[in-house]
Amino acid sequence: MDGYYTDNPIYGGGGKMDTGMLIALVVLAVVLVAAIVVVSRQRSAKRKEGLRIEAREHREEAEIQTSRADAQEAEAQERAARARREQAQAEEQATLARQERRAAQERHEHADRIDPDADDDSAEHRNGDSERIGSDVSDRSVAGRGEDRPRG
Repeated sequence: MDGYYTDNPIYGGGGKMDTGMLIALVVLAVVLVAAIVVVSRQRSAKRKEGLRIEAREHREEAEIQTSRADAQEAEAQERAARARREQAQAEEQATLARQERRAAQERHEHADRIDPDADDDSAEHRNGDSERIGSDVSDRSVAGRGEDRPRG
């Protein structure tokens, strides 16, 4: 038998198909399938490489953002520490001012006690002023902590 019988109109309608032609068609089909597989794998490899590059870029950007966030956090902590130091200094200064005011008040009282010409009204007036001024210093100390207190 030289070939296969076929009714395919492409081959001139009925007749025998040459064995060489059949082998050529099979080889052509195999080559075509192989080419499709190769092209598909190349596209897949290119897509994967593109995704790798994109992922690498995202990681680099994330590292930059992390570095920026670390720097901002360090700056915020430094500013908070500075604010705490300044608050402590302000409170210490207010305490010193109150002590100085008390010492001044005691000297006034002592001077009033030993002064034969001092009258009681001026001492009482000064006592009221020092209490008001003392509360102003206290108010400023509290206001330094972010609390609002009206001054007297």
